[in-house]
Amino acid sequence: QVQLVESGGGLVQPGGSLRLSCAASGSIFSIYDMGWYRQAPGRQRDLVARITSTGTSIYADSVKGRFTISRDNAKNSVSLQMNSLKPEDTAVYYCNAKVLRRSGYVPTDYWGQGTQVAVSS
Repeated sequence: QVQLVESGGGLVQPGGSLRLSCAASGSIFSIYDMGWYRQAPGRQRDLVARITSTGTSIYADSVKGRFTISRDNAKNSVSLQMNSLKPEDTAVYYCNAKVLRRSGYVPTDYWGQGTQVAVSS
């Protein structure tokens, strides 16, 4: 099995910064894309940022210029540096990874448990 464990969420004032981290572990052969998604109350889960195994990244328009996604392939981890946070960034943030298991034939999406980010004064 594969597990994704997130850390770094919390409460921050508008304009502040947070760094989220997520580490994958378990029966992993390789990890393809990794990303961060968020879901605010009453809204769907949306892409925040995603990064390929070679380091190519995409961002939601709402976070471009403020958030930076990165990954450490040696640690099977992905991070999201969030700067200039706004109240509208408040959401539960979920780590996602497309993983090919050692016993698998095709990659499968895995999700972290979610971590709360609250931006409020």
